[in-house]
Amino acid sequence: LIPYNRKNENSTFNMFDKWERDFWSNSIAGTRQFRTDVEDKGDRFALSAELPGCQKEDISIDVDHDTQVISAKSQQTNEEKQDNYVRRERRYGSFSRNFDVTGVDTDQIQASYENGILTLELPKKNPQQLPPARRIEIQ
Repeated sequence: LIPYNRKNENSTFNMFDKWERDFWSNSIAGTRQFRTDVEDKGDRFALSAELPGCQKEDISIDVDHDTQVISAKSQQTNEEKQDNYVRRERRYGSFSRNFDVTGVDTDQIQASYENGILTLELPKKNPQQLPPARRIEIQ
């Protein structure tokens, strides 16, 4: 840990710290998305999403045609003692992410939430049975 000198705002450390905060807030990490894993389990997909600090009641999963939207919000408590922080990186606010669910039986999606991890079971649609190949005789 490097001591933080609040009195010298123009120090090299403070300039680097500001550049780092600006860089990450404008990058993908700053787009308010959450990390997910999607695993193909043969007859279904298993999606796991990290939503630490969220309550189950603050998470919504909506499906519209072939798009699934997972939204969540993390509440911040009003008690803040900002003067004591050396660095504050945890964020609070709204998070949202869209997923293409083409090929998923959206009526059968099941979700659970435990220890900050949202888990969705996304069963695959039964493949359409194509008629067998055949040759057409010319009359």
